Amino acid sequence: MSNWMNRHLPEIAAALRNGTLNARDLTEEAIARHEKWDAQLGAYKTWNADYARQQAAAADEAFIAGQDHGPAQGIPFSVKDIYGAAGFPIFAGSPTALPPEWEQDGTVVGSIRKQLAVVPGKTHTVEFAFGGVGTNPHWPTPRNPWDMEHHRAPGGSSSGAGVSLHEGSAAIAFGTDTGGSVRVPASYTGNVGLKTTKGRWSTDGITILSTSFDTPGILAKSMTDIAFGFSAIDPAARVAGLPMIAPRDVTGLKIGITRDYFWDYCQDDVGAVVENAIDELVTAGAASLELPLPEAAASIQVWGEGAIVASEGYAFLQSQLPAWIDSLDPNVRVRMETALKAKTLDYHGALYRIQNLSASVHAKLEAVDVLAVPTAPITPPRLSDVEDPEEYKSKNLLSLSNTMPGNVLGICAVTLPAGLDRAGMPVGLQLIARPNREEDLIAIALGVERVLGTPRDRLGSPLGGV
Repeated sequence: MSNWMNRHLPEIAAALRNGTLNARDLTEEAIARHEKWDAQLGAYKTWNADYARQQAAAADEAFIAGQDHGPAQGIPFSVKDIYGAAGFPIFAGSPTALPPEWEQDGTVVGSIRKQLAVVPGKTHTVEFAFGGVGTNPHWPTPRNPWDMEHHRAPGGSSSGAGVSLHEGSAAIAFGTDTGGSVRVPASYTGNVGLKTTKGRWSTDGITILSTSFDTPGILAKSMTDIAFGFSAIDPAARVAGLPMIAPRDVTGLKIGITRDYFWDYCQDDVGAVVENAIDELVTAGAASLELPLPEAAASIQVWGEGAIVASEGYAFLQSQLPAWIDSLDPNVRVRMETALKAKTLDYHGALYRIQNLSASVHAKLEAVDVLAVPTAPITPPRLSDVEDPEEYKSKNLLSLSNTMPGNVLGICAVTLPAGLDRAGMPVGLQLIARPNREEDLIAIALGVERVLGTPRDRLGSPLGGV
């Protein structure tokens, strides 16, 4: 096997264009990787190798004809099964396929389809994307590849996304992030993940959890691949036709450090890994500035009191998919049904208070280039540790505790690996920036990756370097 799927996306894209590589061979490698690892990892809800081959053939035919439809041409993307994707059913994590009208490409998936990207399958998700651990009783939970002895959580709700990258069947994985559902699985599986600013990328064609907080995002195996994916997907970047984002040197970089909320629930070993990574950046020339952020804890309190996500998610199901309510995963149902007790005044009051908290945080972030905090404060739990509903509730809240403020406060964020904890599981470093500063954030994270190393440099490979 040529191991093209282990290479950075700019190298793969260049090879596809100069004839060193063709999309069919790249896709066959992705298929072979899936066939080797699927039984052990279980990343996908649906997979269609023949359909992938057809898409690859179309990409090659276009290359031969001198037609370059965009950076994503011929590149394999996995798609979270919360997105519609023509040619595949959509379950959104439920036990029953959604009606056919939900299967169509939305704006984000449609953008890579127009570029003749290859979509070989759709990855598992927590039911209706409402959970940070990654479990789903309706379908097998993907295995976190960093522990092949014990079945550990892959992170949710984009539970199959990071696993598909380690499997080698996808070069980029689409996820969604309402409270951390891109960043948590990226952190738990030792990948890189980008949460976009609300409204930056369209949610058209994505099953709704929260109209206030849903954001599409991507996971990849390096920041270089995230930069490539962003330039291929982002509408503004595509219209401007700008080159791929270049790294920013960390010398003089102003890193905000907060010692409050984001560290309160952190395991000692997880916190130490993140602190060490920040120290490395400071040694390389970055400057750290104290930035107290009490708004983070306040935002989570407001999130809960207003039952915002539960209210919006339950309202969506009642109006669009009422027949799917009775079969909800009990761990999803009990949280969704808090909407039935919520008052309209509480809901709208929470949204109003969030505006004020967000404005305060955005103003504070003007003083720094990024805020650096742990992505998830705990090690990925074993599935056996979240079988009890109360234990699930506790681990779910902890998994999402450091990422939810980003959604509530309307920022963009990226996570990249900082190291391994005592259990040998990945720990994520979360970099937070002001809204609609994705280009700046990616440039900074590229510079950070130059100091810390790529995920493979930093962590090694959980599957023996395949």
